[in-house]
Amino acid sequence: MARRERINRRRREVARLSDAVFATLYERNARSLWTYAYRITGNAADADDIVQETFVRIIDADVPADEENARRYLFRVASNLATDRWRRLVREQLTLRSADPPVTVTQPPVPDDDVAQTFAALKPRDRALLWLAYVEGETHEAIADALRVKRGSIKVMLHRARGRLRDLLRVRAVDGKESL
Repeated sequence: MARRERINRRRREVARLSDAVFATLYERNARSLWTYAYRITGNAADADDIVQETFVRIIDADVPADEENARRYLFRVASNLATDRWRRLVREQLTLRSADPPVTVTQPPVPDDDVAQTFAALKPRDRALLWLAYVEGETHEAIADALRVKRGSIKVMLHRARGRLRDLLRVRAVDGKESL
């Protein structure tokens, strides 16, 4: 009976968010979540959509009661939404390429900053890893939860992502942009 009681207590803790709890969660996390989504997608409109969809999804979801786990949950949902958008974009571009008449797809404007351009050239997962680790300051455990990968993999994945970013920056430096 004690186990069933613990389960029921946990369900009550994770029950739907009250308006006040939702408002607090939004106030404390919306800005950093938007920045994260923007850096992953490179598009402000997509970042707006991802943040909005993230908070819409948590309204009826079983969100952890403590703030740290709720924040991890938010970033995991946002990461999944960004991945879904990227996959959808790839499918749409493949469909457009197979169309009979050539269709011009306009790309979002690329920031002027060299580091931002180089960061945007990374794969979405690498951008997410680097952003969560070095901008948001998340722990390896939190990053693993947000990206749904094994916790032991994060250190290696971060090392590789840093290496890819370093290599891209060196290529830009060799191309005459500036020296490192």
